[in-house]
Amino acid sequence: MFVRLSGAPCLVIGGGTIAERKVVTLLGAQARVTVVSPTLTPRLTQLAAAGEITHWARGYGRDDVRGFRLAFAATDDESLHRAIAADAEAAGVWLNVADRPQLCSFIVPATVERGDLTIAISTGGASPALAKHLRQQLDQQFGTEYAQALAVLGAVRQRLQTQPRSPAERREILTALVHSGLLEYLRTGQVEAIDRLLGTTVGDGASISQLGVQLD
Repeated sequence: MFVRLSGAPCLVIGGGTIAERKVVTLLGAQARVTVVSPTLTPRLTQLAAAGEITHWARGYGRDDVRGFRLAFAATDDESLHRAIAADAEAAGVWLNVADRPQLCSFIVPATVERGDLTIAISTGGASPALAKHLRQQLDQQFGTEYAQALAVLGAVRQRLQTQPRSPAERREILTALVHSGLLEYLRTGQVEAIDRLLGTTVGDGASISQLGVQLD
């Protein structure tokens, strides 16, 4: 699910390891996270003590989901999950229940991340194991050069938008870079070859350093 959550209130019901993973993901999206659970994992306890999450140290109450943008249920109580699903639907809150797609109003895909690039895999909840297997394969296939390429392409796109070029010309330049040897040059660290490519394709003295891109 691709959604902007910066500053959005999100609820996690449960305090175990699965809930912890949901919390970490939400914090990575800069959401405001509340966890309702009598107990927490050590890491969640630290996050609560540091004020990075809000902890309601009790069991779930049927009005708890109200006012939240998203909610995640990660407990070991099936009847509670069904009750939470009914409450979330009544409150108009999007809900994900761990490993229970029939109770979900949205499903979180398995992802591979390379900088600003995110590749999502979903089996519609039919087989999380296959989604995990595909994620592992993609994790090996897509290296750090993809994050670097995206940084270069993003910088070029911003540069082109400040120039008096037509939309068609901008698309042609960006498409040419995507289909060029850019990824291979990045993978093998050929900075001079990248600079020559940028100079030829983009022009106007474009280079890695001139674009302000850091190749770590």
